[in-house]
Amino acid sequence: MTQRPSSRISGFYQLTPEERRARLLAAGGATRADLEALLPAHGLTLEVADKMVENVIGVLGMPVGLGLNFTINGKDRLVPMAVEEPSVIAAVSFVARLARDGGGFQTDVDPPMMIGQVQVVELADVAAAARAVTRHKRRIMEAANACAPRMSARGGGCKDVEVRILRDEPDADGRTDGGGDMLCVHLVIDCREAMGANAVNEMAEGVAGTVEDLTGGRVVLRILSNLADRRRARASCTIPFKSLQCDGYSGEEVARGIVDAWRFARRDPYRAATHNKGILNGIDAVALATGNDWRAVEAGAHAYAARDGRYTSLTRYEIRGQALHASIELPMAVGVIGGTTSLHPAVLACRRILHADSAGDLAGVMAAVGLSQNLGALRALATEGIQRGHMALHARQVALAAGATGALVDEVAARLVAMRQVKLDAAKEIMAEMGARHARSFPPAPVEAEAAAG
Repeated sequence: MTQRPSSRISGFYQLTPEERRARLLAAGGATRADLEALLPAHGLTLEVADKMVENVIGVLGMPVGLGLNFTINGKDRLVPMAVEEPSVIAAVSFVARLARDGGGFQTDVDPPMMIGQVQVVELADVAAAARAVTRHKRRIMEAANACAPRMSARGGGCKDVEVRILRDEPDADGRTDGGGDMLCVHLVIDCREAMGANAVNEMAEGVAGTVEDLTGGRVVLRILSNLADRRRARASCTIPFKSLQCDGYSGEEVARGIVDAWRFARRDPYRAATHNKGILNGIDAVALATGNDWRAVEAGAHAYAARDGRYTSLTRYEIRGQALHASIELPMAVGVIGGTTSLHPAVLACRRILHADSAGDLAGVMAAVGLSQNLGALRALATEGIQRGHMALHARQVALAAGATGALVDEVAARLVAMRQVKLDAAKEIMAEMGARHARSFPPAPVEAEAAAG
C-alpha cells in the first residue's frame, strides 16, 4: 500500500501526463506498478475482459484523472476519477481547495445494509400471511444465511426480516392493476465490505420456498432493491465567505447566490434533475475508477431524491455566521471486494491510490466528491455562468476532433475560447488557416528536386 501524500499539488494541471505521473510517484501517492496498470497497454487485457462480460470484441479506454486538494475527516486524499466530460475533475478539485479553508469535509456512513425483496402473490388472506412471516422471521433469516455462510462468518448476513402489504389501490383515474393485494418480504442484509448484489439476490432466492410454506402464496420476484436507504452516506463542509469571493463578487454574495440556486432545485423537479445529475458526475467518476456499479448508485440516488413523493435536491446549503455550510445525504451501495473491484488492474491501482480500505470509507469519499461537484456547479451558475469554465476545457476536445495534435491542440483551443466559438466548424477553419500559413512558410520544392528525392 502506498503512503498517504498531500492532496495539495500546486500546478498539477499545468504538467504533462508523464510529469504528473513522475510527481505522483515521487510523492509516494502511487507505485510504479500502479502507474503501469493505468496505461492502456498494461491495463485490462482482452483475455480478462472476455471473462468479465459476454461477446467481448475489445476494450474501451477512459481518461483517469486525480481529484486534488481533498481533506476528508482530517486526512488528505487523492481521488482517482474516470470520466470523459471536461470540467468535472477541475470543479471538484477547486471546491476541495476552498473546503480546506474550513477544515475540509466531514463524512458519516451507515452500516452496509441492503434490502432483498421477495414478492408474494395469490394470497387468500394477505394480513394473515404477513403475521405468519413476522412470527417466523427467525426461520427465514436462518434460511437466508445458509445461502451465504462466508458473509455470515464475517459478521454480516441477514439481520432482520420485514414485511409490507402492497394494496391494489386505484390510481387517479380510478383503475387498479388487477393483481389483488400482494406481500413484499424484505431481507435486511449486512453486506460487510461488498456492494452485495449477488449475495442479496442469492439469499432472496434461497428463502422463496420457506416464504411460500409460511404464507400459502406464490413467490414471483426475488431480487435486491437499489434504493439502499439503510446504507446512506453523508458529507458536509463549511467554507468561510472570504474563500468564496471572486471576479467582483464578495464572498457573501457568492454564498447567498449558491443558497438561492439550491432553493430552486429544492422546489422544482425540473431543476433538481439537472442539479442531481451534476452531483452524480463526480460520484460516478469515482465509482467507475474503483470498479463499482455506478448505475446502481444512480438508481438509488434518484429514488431517494423522490422519497417524499416529490423529486428534490440531494444537497442542502445554508448560511451559518460568516460561512456557507454545505451537506449531502444519499444511498451509497459500494464495495471494495468482489466483481470488477478484484479483477481489473487499473481499478486495483486506483483503489490503492485512494487508500479505500473499506466500503464505508469509499462511500464517504464519494459523498464528499458529489458535494464538491455540486458546489462547484452552483458557484459557477451563481457568478459567471456554467459555460465559461466548461467550454474553456471542452475546447481541447473540439480541437482534437478537428484533427489537431500535439502542441496544436492547446493553440487551437485557446483561439476557440478567445473567439467564443467552441465549435467543430470553427476549429476546422483555424486548422485550415494554420495549414495555409504553414504552406506559405515552407513552399514546395522545385519539381527537379522532388524527382531527385524520389
